[in-house]
Amino acid sequence: MDAISYERAPDAAAAIRSASQPGVVFIGGGTNLLDLMKGGVARPVKLVDITHIDGLDRVTPLPDGGLRIGALARNSDAANHAWVRERYPLLSQAFLAGASAQLRNMATVGGNLMQRTRCHYFYDTGFPQCNKRTPGSGCAALEGNNRIHAILGASAQCIATNPSDMSVALAALEAVVRVSGPRGERAIPIAEFHRLPGERPDLDTTLQPGELITAVDLPPPRFAQHAKYLKLRDRASYAFALVSVAAALDMDGDTVKTARIALGGVAHKPWRASETEQMLAGKPLSRATLQSAAALAVREAKPYRDNAFKVELAQRAIVRAVEQAAAQGGVA
Repeated sequence: MDAISYERAPDAAAAIRSASQPGVVFIGGGTNLLDLMKGGVARPVKLVDITHIDGLDRVTPLPDGGLRIGALARNSDAANHAWVRERYPLLSQAFLAGASAQLRNMATVGGNLMQRTRCHYFYDTGFPQCNKRTPGSGCAALEGNNRIHAILGASAQCIATNPSDMSVALAALEAVVRVSGPRGERAIPIAEFHRLPGERPDLDTTLQPGELITAVDLPPPRFAQHAKYLKLRDRASYAFALVSVAAALDMDGDTVKTARIALGGVAHKPWRASETEQMLAGKPLSRATLQSAAALAVREAKPYRDNAFKVELAQRAIVRAVEQAAAQGGVA
């Protein structure tokens, strides 16, 4: 094993200063990073422990009626926080769909945002072809086992998917990621935080070097009464989504005033189904309308040898998630 140094940051400013050096990585819960290190995928030269920075684990109300969740809030704590459960049940459901209870007790909100793909070829260094791990080496998944891979937004360089459940709900809720770095603070809309692979699949996010995630801001709640996170996977627990749907509705009787729908398991980032949302807005919710709207979400899908089933599965999942969201109240 390579030598690794360790530093406990007393505050965000100290952490950011340390991260300006090459090979330095922040560590919170470490549930993904340590796996990557053990497999030889990640090789940091220094770990900066941010878990003792005061205030980053808090959940606080915002003046506009929204909610700020600190980057060090544990997934289990955030999922079960009364304000999250009551005002943003979609997010609570997504948290609870992820990983296992033990991992949720360690994993942080900031770390969840930074999760790397669970592509077999990325994790197994015995396969030299992985543009995400070694840029320019190729993508073994294109001709390999690609059952779990992307059907939307992929490129010839990478067809991996984002593994986060939380981020899919955040995409539907139009959250904002707050970061602090060498050039100061900035707010990144969740739609702009994760990247599609393009020619640089090694870059998962739009974070700049040295930037630290400090919080996630949620807008004032609009979808507390009608929300559903549906996760379809190979087994009932501790499995990543083949397809997931975050559906949030603002209803007036049987009519959809506004819809927010995001998909997981289908792209390199949470995939917002904007055309589906637009087709549903202002219409009574019927099965026929919903099926037509769901088809729009995958009309540009480009499946591979083993994952063509995801095209139909995604449509069926959208229909089910939206109908369940419309039929029930939202408290998780």
